[in-house]
Amino acid sequence: MIKPLTVEADIHFERRGRGSRRVLESGTDPAADRPVGRLARVTRLMALAIRFDKLIQAGEVTDYAELSRLGHVTRARVTQIMNLLMLAPDIQEEILFLSRVTGGRDPIHLRQLQPITLVPDWRKQRTMWKSLVCDLLGA
Repeated sequence: MIKPLTVEADIHFERRGRGSRRVLESGTDPAADRPVGRLARVTRLMALAIRFDKLIQAGEVTDYAELSRLGHVTRARVTQIMNLLMLAPDIQEEILFLSRVTGGRDPIHLRQLQPITLVPDWRKQRTMWKSLVCDLLGA
């Protein structure tokens, strides 16, 4: 008499893109290790501004016009993104480490940060930033 064989393993199914077939992979689900929620758009834009600045500093890109051509956006949009670099370093850091968004709209938008970027005094920027954060996040 043959005994049944039992195999135990952790598996997960993953879809790669809309309409694609499911892929069976062994091991635990890598999605379980990912943090909950998504990064706020201004967080991603702040990181992009820093990356763009490094590309320009390294000479890999010559100017904002070239960035706009490569990114298929207007030069004005690149300027809006790069204006984030005019924020005080501590404000930039806070933007990079904003809480993840778990549902609904982002709490802070780029258009709300643009007036702050135009102020050259970092002390005034910090005051405006704190006011914005208190109004929007209730912190």
